[in-house]
Amino acid sequence: MLLSFYNPDVLGDILIVELADDAGITQSSTNKNDVVRIFNDETDEAIGFNFFGLGEKLNLTEKGQVFLNTDQVAILNDAITKSGFNDELVVDNSPKFVIGHVEEMKEHPDSDHLHITQTNVGLEKPVQIVCGASNIDQGQLVVVALPGAVMPTGTEIWPGQLRGVDSYGMICSAKELGIPNAPQKRGILVLDSGNAGEAFDFDKAAKMFD
Repeated sequence: MLLSFYNPDVLGDILIVELADDAGITQSSTNKNDVVRIFNDETDEAIGFNFFGLGEKLNLTEKGQVFLNTDQVAILNDAITKSGFNDELVVDNSPKFVIGHVEEMKEHPDSDHLHITQTNVGLEKPVQIVCGASNIDQGQLVVVALPGAVMPTGTEIWPGQLRGVDSYGMICSAKELGIPNAPQKRGILVLDSGNAGEAFDFDKAAKMFD
């Protein structure tokens, strides 16, 4: 998983790369040759990097979240190696907002409103997602924000738990997806058509509530 962000107006020429959720992790950092490695204190696993002064070389023109291609990641890996670190970044161009099919659903054992779903998102097997929407039901086509997705609000989606139950992603409402004129009422977006694992088409969805 690889999330990257660039905002020179606010931070200067710094590319921020996130590899894992840092919530609740005791972390440290090491700075070498304009590369900062951020790592988990307990495991020494890299959870992120900050790269200084590479904006022009990477041809970064967008602000906010940026999607790095193979050549750009190769430049970052070269910088990591020259700085004496042993990590390697891997390109991640897989869609993070996809159509899901709710294969199974059951009540959460420790909640009166949460549901535990097994949702097909085009992977080898369905993933478990906990959902609190009252209109969730087995057999629906829904929109899933997978780990690595960044919501329109800036919230990042990582694997987590809800009331002690593992949840791999988030089943979204139209409002959460930032679709224009989305209904303000609570409830997930239920689609009429699509295939599990197919990238959600935001351009098409922009006309959904015209």
